[in-house]
Amino acid sequence: MTSTTQPALRVTLHLLRGPTGAILVMAAVFVMASLAFFSINGRESVPLFQEMVMGAFGDSYSFSETLVKAAPILLTALAVALPARLGLISVGGEGQLYLGALLGTGAVLLAFDQPGWLLMPLMLAGAMAGGALGGVIPGLLKTRLGVNETISTLLLNYVGVLLVSFVVHGPWKNPDSLGWPATIDFPAGAILPQFFDTRVHMGLVFGVVAAIALHILVTRSRWGLSLQVSRSNPRVAATAGISYERNVLIVMALGGLLAGLAGIAEASVIQNRLQDGLASGYGMTGFLVAWLAGQHFLRIIPLSILMGGLLASADSLQLYAQLPKASADILQALLFITVLAVASLWGRRHLA
Repeated sequence: MTSTTQPALRVTLHLLRGPTGAILVMAAVFVMASLAFFSINGRESVPLFQEMVMGAFGDSYSFSETLVKAAPILLTALAVALPARLGLISVGGEGQLYLGALLGTGAVLLAFDQPGWLLMPLMLAGAMAGGALGGVIPGLLKTRLGVNETISTLLLNYVGVLLVSFVVHGPWKNPDSLGWPATIDFPAGAILPQFFDTRVHMGLVFGVVAAIALHILVTRSRWGLSLQVSRSNPRVAATAGISYERNVLIVMALGGLLAGLAGIAEASVIQNRLQDGLASGYGMTGFLVAWLAGQHFLRIIPLSILMGGLLASADSLQLYAQLPKASADILQALLFITVLAVASLWGRRHLA
């Protein structure tokens, strides 16, 4: 072995022992588990897996649908990752998404006849307020009463979903919908911009910009440093004049705000109205993505796209393999189990 190849080999081995190696092992195990799942269903594994990949990234339409599903995943993942920087475990992305859609739709209904230049900001402001409210409430319960934020955010998911169900079955129900529980269609001024004649919308741009901005803010600002100090030692932070309680409220509100934007984007562009079944589990998927990314804001972007591809490929599984759409949920579960298992075993052997 030459002297020039030895450093490269050492670097490669070092990477394989660290997070890069863990990611490669996770990918390999997940592919094998997916192939096994297809075999159990009596399908030819490799062609079906190839069809799944093509359904997510095979052409411009498939990729655009992947990006459509990646947008709410990205925003709800950021809603998890930001509080995690303070050591908080928020699982409330789903409820915050619904509350954002609820208040954003309320703003649309109140200002229905207003021009788009006024209606759009009102809609977005309502959505951000709704999502932020879904984050601030658990934050207040945490700081004032000591209630565990994981439990409170989890329970508030049901509140958000049920409030939307109440209004679309009751006071906001479109009388001309022939019994379908939904509001009236949004006017053109309340539809977020879309790109290149696809359903890819401004919500994806919101998510990418927010991820980059949060990365810079958390890693290169005094406030980001204050989050690290508060997380590692609240007493030292208090001595330095850093308010742990205030930071809790800020990160929970900002996280909820982002999830709220995901909700109104789905209602505005994808559904064109508010209705039941708005989120399709995006909040919990966002939690998974944030966990997979290690709460790293920039890593969340590609992982959200990959997870969006996994969801988009469910349509291909239905059309070409006659597998139920729940197959995508099973594949997500396989991915989660794979990550948990590999991270645990790899961490004991290589990352300790």
